[in-house]
Amino acid sequence: MSEFIMKPKVDFCFKELMEEPEVRRGFISAVLGIRPEEIIQTTLLPTHLRKESQEEKLGILDVRVLLNGDIQINMEMQVAPFELWAERSLFYLGKMYIDQIKEGEDYDVLKKCIHIGILDFVMFQEDEEFYSRFHIWEDQRHRKYTDKLEVHILELPKLDRYRYPQTELLKWARFINAERKEDLEMIAKTDKFLGKAYEALTNLSADEKKRLEYEAREKAIRDHHHQMKSNWNAGHEQGLKQGIEQGIEQGEKSGEERMARLAQQLIRSERLEELERAVEDQEYRKLLFEEFHI
Repeated sequence: MSEFIMKPKVDFCFKELMEEPEVRRGFISAVLGIRPEEIIQTTLLPTHLRKESQEEKLGILDVRVLLNGDIQINMEMQVAPFELWAERSLFYLGKMYIDQIKEGEDYDVLKKCIHIGILDFVMFQEDEEFYSRFHIWEDQRHRKYTDKLEVHILELPKLDRYRYPQTELLKWARFINAERKEDLEMIAKTDKFLGKAYEALTNLSADEKKRLEYEAREKAIRDHHHQMKSNWNAGHEQGLKQGIEQGIEQGEKSGEERMARLAQQLIRSERLEELERAVEDQEYRKLLFEEFHI
């Protein structure tokens, strides 16, 4: 039996790994494309388990960091497909931005805010790239409007579909996406910060209390997936049933209207004996529909 190891892409595990300053430093350096030496300080900011609605049971585990005392970063590992991800990420990015300013303060207190989404689903089906960075640009001249808002997206499933040039970010993406201890060990050897991440991961996996929390979270994610799938199947089945019923109802309504028009034509033509036959004989009724162009 293989030794237990947590999966970094389970949001509980990812959040715990980001508790380590050197792990945060290495990951942020890779995502933002800056040298680790430029990252002087990464301070964790308070977060809480967010929920999209009163009915939402899974909740959102995220990591908020203050980079070099200036830039706010929100990191979120999204394990379940989310159709409105763009809208949600912009909502929390905007909230992070406006929460910096208090009544009476000038706009110069507003600092750069970054949202990093690590997705275990494909958001941009038409693109091969697993990594995307977004700013606010002028459409024609491609001039940046501001650098105060920034969104980064990593799509983990694409790592198994396409080949990419080796980069620090690719190493981190593969580490987060890995599920086997051997793969994690191999990736950890390629970079000192990934080595720190693997060390933190093994210590975390050996902690019985943390393991129970991890397994509870993993079960909640599985249950959420199952519930979403069941809801989709039920909705699909109900929609199909309603579609059939509506089709029958519309067909019956349409048939009644055609029959009423045919009856009017036969009465006007004083062909009453054919009306009874048309009601009972479908083929004869079709011939009469054609005759009267109904």
